[in-house]
Amino acid sequence: MKILILNGPNLNLQGRRDTDIYGTETFESCLEKLRERYPAHDFDYRQSNLEGELIDALHAAPGRYDGVVLNAGGYTHTSVALRDAVSAVPTPVVEVHISSILAREEFRHISLLAPVVKGSVMGFGLESYRLGVEALIG
Repeated sequence: MKILILNGPNLNLQGRRDTDIYGTETFESCLEKLRERYPAHDFDYRQSNLEGELIDALHAAPGRYDGVVLNAGGYTHTSVALRDAVSAVPTPVVEVHISSILAREEFRHISLLAPVVKGSVMGFGLESYRLGVEALIG
């Protein structure tokens, strides 16, 4: 199975930003662990702080990837365009969040993506990505 892990804004700072919320492990370390744990699966990784680049990556997913693990960051709560992109492609998408968005500020409680993704995983730190992969391959 070929899986795209797609990270949105500020996730390039994982391990350095708000470490009390997101921890100190880098995303590169998390990705390395996923590749070691699932050697039979291919992982591609993209991160962008730009909404349009995330949308373009989702549009390009059909035929290239069997699934997408998406952490849209702050766009989770604001981007109708990203929601529309997820719903427009047949490739299954699992939404992940490092922290529990329901335990954070009220404006983070609503995910515009949740109604159009295969499922959502949140609150397990970087393990949320492993659980998202499990949801796709399981």
